[in-house]
Amino acid sequence: MTLFTFLDYASVLVFALTGALVASRAQLDIVGFCFFACLTAVGGGTLRDVLLDRNPVFWLERPSFLGVACGAALLVFFTAHLFESRYRLLLWLDAFALSVSVSAGSGIALSLGQPAPVVLVMGIITGCMGGIMRDTVSNEVPLVLKQGELYVTCTLAGSLATVVASHMGLPPSLVALACAMVTFILRAGSMTFGWTMPAYKSRPPKV
Repeated sequence: MTLFTFLDYASVLVFALTGALVASRAQLDIVGFCFFACLTAVGGGTLRDVLLDRNPVFWLERPSFLGVACGAALLVFFTAHLFESRYRLLLWLDAFALSVSVSAGSGIALSLGQPAPVVLVMGIITGCMGGIMRDTVSNEVPLVLKQGELYVTCTLAGSLATVVASHMGLPPSLVALACAMVTFILRAGSMTFGWTMPAYKSRPPKV
């Protein structure tokens, strides 16, 4: 198993847990749990592979990814009631999945010899799109649109860490670690300490 396959498995597992937690908040049946888990788990990676023309798409080549996602859905289906604040758990699991998926997405693009701008975009897409699909289908405001929180910024910073670490000549494992750490630290800091970026505020036109 390659490093990026491992990262994809880790990302699928944790994103699937977040998807299943959303299903638990909506009080869906077991099929709904599996649907949300799989949608969240493979959404970002699927778009990444399609854009990079990787054939076959990662979960078509290894259907076991879907098995991991469905297994996570079953686990949450029988244990979600044990967690008092499911939304808080969802946020932290999403932060961890975000860091792993950005590392996988940007690393795969880099390994295919893509230029830096493409590496940055692939990291953002892999990290964000699964969660966007999950939140949109569940009729919730996507986390990327929540005011006063860093989200897309974290994926951009993590992808940038991939580019910088790779230009420094670090081995792929350390490049992936640097990306994941930067992404997770920024996201955790935003949730814990309220780290934000300056936001646009509309102003009335001058008369």
